[in-house]
Amino acid sequence: MKRLVSILALALITLTIQAQILTPVKWKVKLEDSASPEKEIVFTATSDRGWHLYDMDLPEGGPVSTSFTFETLKGAELIGKPVSSVKPTTVYDEQFAMNLRWYPGTVSFTQKIKVTDPAKFKVEGQIEFMACNDETCLPPDHVDFSFDKKNIQMDASAANTNPTTDKDDVTALQPDTEKVSQETEELTTPDLTDKTPSPAKISNALTDDAALWTPVISELKGYGDSTVSAADTSWLFIFFAGFLGGLIALLTPCVWPMIPMTVSFFLKRTKDRKKAIRDAITYGISIIVIYLIMGLLITGIFGASALNDLSTNAIFNIIFFLLLVVFAISFFGAFEMVLPASWTNKLDNKADSTTGILSIFFMSFTLVLVSFSCTGPIIGTLLVQAASMGTAVGPAIGMFGFALALSIPFSFFAIFPNMLQSMPKSGGWLNSVKVVLGFLELALALKFLSVADLAYGWRLLDREVFIVLWIIIFFLLGSYLLGKIKFSHDSDVKYVSVPRLFMAIISFSFAVYMVPGLWGAPLKAISAFAPPLYTQDFNLYDNEVHAAFDDYESGMAYAKKVNKPVMIDFSGYGCVNCRKMEASVWTDPKVKQLLEKDYVLITLFVDDKTKLPAPIEIEEHGKVRKLKTYGDKWSYLQRSKFGANAQPFYVLLNNEGMPLGPSYAFNEDVAKYIQFLQNGLKQYKEEQNK
Repeated sequence: MKRLVSILALALITLTIQAQILTPVKWKVKLEDSASPEKEIVFTATSDRGWHLYDMDLPEGGPVSTSFTFETLKGAELIGKPVSSVKPTTVYDEQFAMNLRWYPGTVSFTQKIKVTDPAKFKVEGQIEFMACNDETCLPPDHVDFSFDKKNIQMDASAANTNPTTDKDDVTALQPDTEKVSQETEELTTPDLTDKTPSPAKISNALTDDAALWTPVISELKGYGDSTVSAADTSWLFIFFAGFLGGLIALLTPCVWPMIPMTVSFFLKRTKDRKKAIRDAITYGISIIVIYLIMGLLITGIFGASALNDLSTNAIFNIIFFLLLVVFAISFFGAFEMVLPASWTNKLDNKADSTTGILSIFFMSFTLVLVSFSCTGPIIGTLLVQAASMGTAVGPAIGMFGFALALSIPFSFFAIFPNMLQSMPKSGGWLNSVKVVLGFLELALALKFLSVADLAYGWRLLDREVFIVLWIIIFFLLGSYLLGKIKFSHDSDVKYVSVPRLFMAIISFSFAVYMVPGLWGAPLKAISAFAPPLYTQDFNLYDNEVHAAFDDYESGMAYAKKVNKPVMIDFSGYGCVNCRKMEASVWTDPKVKQLLEKDYVLITLFVDDKTKLPAPIEIEEHGKVRKLKTYGDKWSYLQRSKFGANAQPFYVLLNNEGMPLGPSYAFNEDVAKYIQFLQNGLKQYKEEQNK
């Protein structure tokens, strides 16, 4: 379902998400003074909603850990290591094949120090950190901090005594603390106005060709680079997922028979047709309001971040797997899942005893409860999808889409009652719809079991086992549609209708499509569901695209020599969306040919921790900063030259380092990516012919 919704949404969304300067984590650094020689330096990080900061000391091979480096430590010594104020969230990450720890919201790290010589006291250092959300990871960033003897209230003899200080006088105790905080804000919150920033000072140690580092932000804007909020597109995905779920729910035996019954009731209860239409429309609006309130209550009770944590929690995934299996067994006819009859009876009585809009509202509530056995699994799946987006109003938006699709027929047929006669009559086909949904629920349940299996390292559901189970499920689904399998509540299939035949063909075709995956075929259509390729024991796939250069200036020099345009790929070892683009877009034969034959591909990893031969000082936003690693260098290149810091980020350049078109960010539409490459190639040839 998730893949289908993605395809539908991409077909309707014509805007591309373009990268921008993002600053989702703000730091404040304070020296907590005390009368004793022991002090505390408190590093407080606040992450924007949906973003998280990684914990310290993550295993090797994972994303960049948060670290605190003390480059200068005079007249003091460290006591232990920094300690976090809250416990981190632990989630298994399929891309890194390890448990990752992170902090959403606000977290403080406290480092204790002991002042040994107040007269010489000086502490200078740097915070290194990496911020991610569910869609992208930013390159590692740094925040500098420094304190000296002016920040403490001790004289030379105070190291061995305990003088009294006025703790309420914050200014006296920490005269430069606010200054440090302000500097931190400047580093993490650059000016994001539409004005093109003035070129940063380029150090001679940074490059031998300053022209290649000249900012081209205004040129990119001239090509139409724009910004679309990732949260806005997430809302669209959630809404369309809910709307599609509502359309599916309409075809279940719990809802479909209610349409003619309810519309006929409204038309017969009054002779005034206009009033009957108003009542039916009110009924539909009431359905929307009920589901919308449910979505808002879920977010209000748990919070968006809690829902997102649940969606990636191993235990929760096991519970949801079992729940979906139970729903599937119910859909197969083993038993009927209904809410207590007393609930619906009470609502029926309320509807009968009240009048006007309140009566209609109680009737809508009765429909919600009666249809739960069919709509429950769809709503549950929808809420998990909405929670995984990390959007605060995600559940409410999903519920709105679901209720909108569910309510439309009631209002539509009330306005055009004659069309009720053309509706398919209730019958065995509705039970068939439930069984088909049961097969789909069973297949989807395996995805949640896979998450738990990877988290606990059971290796019970490796990729080939997962694919085998899906092949069997969809083969059985095709057999059921052809009438070869029959459940207890099914009607006899005297003949195979044309819709059933086509659905069977689709199911069998999908099962056959997955067979090559047993030998390592990427199976892009189910890449969001299946376990990663590294869990597969037998893999013959070898069709990846690899960059010719991982150094900007070397790649540019080669491109000029061979007279080819350049594509810069700003990537990261911890960038999941970068891997998705490489797996789903770069492996396309046309894209692969363009990248390998017509372009010089340069991939720059912004989280590369390889040390530079010597630190490079640069001036950025009026501050002097040090670039210590190649990742620092490429991250600075992306920020200063292109005005972006999110990955993946693709930009096409001529041999002088000028853009050949707008930039391109995460979008798995192969046709758009091909057009992006072809337009750049065309522009390059036109410039060469001038």
